[in-house]
Amino acid sequence: MIHVSIPLIPATDGVLLIPADHVTTLLRRLAADWVESAESGELRGDRQTAGDLSGVLTELADQIDVECIGFASALDDNA
Repeated sequence: MIHVSIPLIPATDGVLLIPADHVTTLLRRLAADWVESAESGELRGDRQTAGDLSGVLTELADQIDVECIGFASALDDNA
């Protein structure tokens, strides 16, 4: 089981935000935990399903990273 502390940032409109790097770390840790649990027999699902789900979470984390890099680059270009 993983334990993760994630900071919440209040926006001016009252919405709580989570830093993207913490979200991607959480997704990758969860993905790795699923694979490890499947390999050790702790997970009720099969290894293939755990691997597939892990791949989806890792891909999502990668997409978030790419979007953030693109956003940061656009900000730098406009500065």
